[in-house]
Amino acid sequence: MNEPIPVLRATDFGTARLMPDVDRARAWLLTVDGAPQSYVDLDAPEHLEFEYVRRLAHVVDAVADPGAPLDAVHLGGGALTLPRYLAATRPGSRQHVAEADRELSALVGEHLPLPEGAGITVHGADARTWLERAPADSADLVIADVFGGARVPAHLTSVEYAHAAGRVLRAGGTYAANLADSAPFSFLRPQLANFATVFGEMALIAEPAVLRGRRFGNVVLVASRAPLDIAALTRRCAADAFPARVEHGTALARLIGPARPVPDSEAVASPEPPDGAFGIG
Repeated sequence: MNEPIPVLRATDFGTARLMPDVDRARAWLLTVDGAPQSYVDLDAPEHLEFEYVRRLAHVVDAVADPGAPLDAVHLGGGALTLPRYLAATRPGSRQHVAEADRELSALVGEHLPLPEGAGITVHGADARTWLERAPADSADLVIADVFGGARVPAHLTSVEYAHAAGRVLRAGGTYAANLADSAPFSFLRPQLANFATVFGEMALIAEPAVLRGRRFGNVVLVASRAPLDIAALTRRCAADAFPARVEHGTALARLIGPARPVPDSEAVASPEPPDGAFGIG
């Protein structure tokens, strides 16, 4: 049997590279312009390599009874790591993925095909455009993991975007997003203010060193109109191989401080990460 070899291809928004994992037979790392985007093990979709993806998966695990199918929307597709995870852990789920880079989706479909009957539909569309056209009250879960290179695009950082996400979610639905920032959190604080205007319940998941302002890193924002199961989320995050802290309530209100929601006219992309922050070595 031939050993898998790396695949390099120009896509709509950059240069994608698929690299096989030498330690796992059918596992691949996807990078775009050198920034890691996804890790997928075709034989074990429950295996999640990236720390922030594991934290998003903790949210997926906590929003409903184990194994219960969900109607999910994924903004940003990459190699479809979380859609594959959700299909494996919650069979029968109906999932829509908005991925603007059609060539990237074609590359993933060719080399990392979805299993038969996965219930995952990939749409070649801008995340916000697709979200604004999606039916109201149609999703139990919206997960946003959209990066242009290593930055969240500005049109996904406004209060109008937060309202668009809230419109698509059902009353008890949950929004989760992968963001990135560092102290003094001048990007993260307004993001929290945006979602506080739409959702009554919020939580933040991150490595303690990031929350203490010691380094730049990923932060997972969780929001809902219904009470979040903070205890279950905290247990899952604390027990992970890469432990994380869950902030909510008063501590989260202190973090938001005087930050105000950001309208479309003032929205900016997330900060440029320092060299090596998301590197692969």
